[in-house]
Amino acid sequence: MSGNGKKRAPLVAERRYPAKSTAKKPAPKKKPKPAARKKAAPKRTKPKGIIGWILFPLRWVVRILWAFSWRVGLVCALIIGGFSLYFASQMPPVDELLDGRARGSVTMTDLRGDIFAWRGDQFGGKITTETVSHHLRNAVIASEDKRFYRHFGISPRGIASAVRINMRAGRGPLSGNGGSTLTQQTAKLLCLGVPFDPSKWEDEAAYENDCRQGSLWRKAREAVYAVGMEIAYTKEEILTIYLNRAYLGAGARGFEAASQRYFSSSAAQLTAPQAAMMSGLLPAPSRYAPTRNLQRAQDRAATVLRLMEEQGYLTPAEAAEAQANPATLSATARANTATFFADWVMRSTPAFLTEDTTEDVMIRTTLDKDIQAAAEEAMISVFENEVREGSEAQAAIVVMSADGAVRAMVGGRNLGETGAFNRATQAQRQTGSSFKPFIYATALDLGMSPYAMIDDAPICWARRGSADWCPSNYTNDFVGPTSLIDALKTSRNIPAIVLSEDVGRELVRNVATGFGIHSDLAAGPALALGVSESNLLEMTGAYAGILNGGSAVVPYGLTDLRFQGDTESLLDTNGTGIGERIIQERAARELTWMMTKVVEEGTGRRARIDGWQIAGKSGTTNSSRDAWFIAFTGDYVTGVWMGYDDNQPLTGVTGGGLPATIWRETMVRVLEGKQSTPLPMSIPQEPVATGILQSDGGVIADGEILNLLNNILGDAGTN
Repeated sequence: MSGNGKKRAPLVAERRYPAKSTAKKPAPKKKPKPAARKKAAPKRTKPKGIIGWILFPLRWVVRILWAFSWRVGLVCALIIGGFSLYFASQMPPVDELLDGRARGSVTMTDLRGDIFAWRGDQFGGKITTETVSHHLRNAVIASEDKRFYRHFGISPRGIASAVRINMRAGRGPLSGNGGSTLTQQTAKLLCLGVPFDPSKWEDEAAYENDCRQGSLWRKAREAVYAVGMEIAYTKEEILTIYLNRAYLGAGARGFEAASQRYFSSSAAQLTAPQAAMMSGLLPAPSRYAPTRNLQRAQDRAATVLRLMEEQGYLTPAEAAEAQANPATLSATARANTATFFADWVMRSTPAFLTEDTTEDVMIRTTLDKDIQAAAEEAMISVFENEVREGSEAQAAIVVMSADGAVRAMVGGRNLGETGAFNRATQAQRQTGSSFKPFIYATALDLGMSPYAMIDDAPICWARRGSADWCPSNYTNDFVGPTSLIDALKTSRNIPAIVLSEDVGRELVRNVATGFGIHSDLAAGPALALGVSESNLLEMTGAYAGILNGGSAVVPYGLTDLRFQGDTESLLDTNGTGIGERIIQERAARELTWMMTKVVEEGTGRRARIDGWQIAGKSGTTNSSRDAWFIAFTGDYVTGVWMGYDDNQPLTGVTGGGLPATIWRETMVRVLEGKQSTPLPMSIPQEPVATGILQSDGGVIADGEILNLLNNILGDAGTN
């Protein structure tokens, strides 16, 4: 058979069963990977509806702000962290930060050694969180920073809360509540590490005001410094610094000084009510100081106690007991006496040891707190019971011993006010008839007898360029011839002028100046009427010179002064204010006897105290602008002045009236329970005959006294 010429593949039967074969199966083909798809760009959805179109720009702005803010925040965090680390590296040891005072303190004790006044900045000594009462530590944290142990120096939550409170109160966001943590408050107390520089700040007050300024920049620096403190110190160390440096009013720096100041106890012994009161002072020490307003301080303490209970520091029972028994001041703090005396001591001591001291100074004084209390009680009693309500009249009291040691001083009715105007030492007022004893002292020292007679009759003195000066007596009458004794006890003006003119004004001025009257004394005959000015302390000291026998007296209040902890005194004194002799002792003793007649029979009868010998003199100036009463017993000289600060006349008041009453009320309290001390006085022998001293220097007399008086007047001359 013929074919097509092409070779065909041979037919092979279909293999139904695979034969065993050693041939390898071909590897399965891998599925090709799908080609990587390019990420499709997000579709820009168009805003839907009107709301979408409104929100679209806002979303865009938010995205931009977020992208910007987190980057800025990161940069700020890095900057804050860097500065915080820098501040942390500069922090000194904790012990160097505990006493941050730029000036020292003055502590005053009375004659028995008991503390009665503080001045300057008090620092009671180092305390720590372990040594103080746990109630104090808890009270501070509860009232000032309850998250203290949980934050890192600043509290964003606290700041936000403070801003909200300020805005609700209608203030600026940074005005009022600051939201500061305890760490930030401590940073402020440290003035962010800037020390006091006298060349940059006028004084410490200006320095502290600068440290407390609340500008935004200052707040930012404060926050950074606070974070640095958290890095450098532990929480307990930060709290220790705060407890030692916080100002708590009344000059107390730190809780130990304040505990001593208000409660006379250590900070380690504070009870819950006391700790709450102390912590309550922190926002406004002057306002909440218990020495200023105890009730306000107790109300503030009640709030702190509630916070302590809410935060678990007190059980309900403990809180209820504390609320029912609020803290009260110690006896020393409660008395708050002798502020005028303390201010006088501060002014009379060199400033580098008082106001400008950088050390802690201890001053022992002559103050007797019992006598001080008696004077203050007398002042209050008389003004409450004898003076019309609403009167603005003032008074001052000084009590001293015969050697000039001041035992009490009241400078006005504003008792307890530190730095107030002291009418006992700073008010220069006309002395009136209280000046007359110096005239009689001069006459007696020259040898004149108390029984000598003077003519109380009308008289005039010529004045160049003006009308004659014709003085009169307070009673506007004349009694004719009168003895020196009667003229003094009834405070007759004409006899005093005549006597002054006859013994010589210059001698009278010398005696008054010698006894301690340092102001310029009048040159004319009116000198005898007390037209010259003096202050109560000077006048009381001058009368002390009469009591001690005629020697000058310098009033003093210091007996010892030293730096705290030192045994060596800085005061060089013989412990007395007695100086040189001014008049003979005989003359002083006779004058003392004459002055007892003033109290027993004359213008000072209101001052009489049964069983006591008292010598004194009243004084009332022209138009009753000033009223004086100064008198002494065998132990004390007490002076009282009364008047208005604006020099307006008193109504119905003379020296023998209310001032004598104040004197008596003071001395009744001072002398209570004491044994009567006789006055050092001499009763002169009454002469057989006396002469009558006249204004022209002539003497009408008989007997031997005539020659004696003529010799006296001849030696003294007349003016």
